[in-house]
Amino acid sequence: MYPHDELTRLAAHKAALRQAIARNRVECSAAAAHALQPVVLLDRVITAVRRFSPLAMMAAVPVGLAVQRTIAPRLKLLGLLTRWGPPVYTLLRTLRTRRA
Repeated sequence: MYPHDELTRLAAHKAALRQAIARNRVECSAAAAHALQPVVLLDRVITAVRRFSPLAMMAAVPVGLAVQRTIAPRLKLLGLLTRWGPPVYTLLRTLRTRRA
């Protein structure tokens, strides 16, 4: 006649469900933090690049050429930078304008 047993069972089920939801929230937030690590790193790189003006970046090319000739003439790093530098700079500039 009184629904005491059924209400007690429902209360226990509700408590177990709340615990499962809390556990899933913790697992989901940990998985999201792990999955977003590359995005956080990319954001830090973009922030660091924004600190330098385009003129300073252009001035780094002749300095890099001089350093390469004097210290390590066999390294091909500067060739990679001069080849891939302008497209990367254009991409970063595009991302900056779209973000604004």
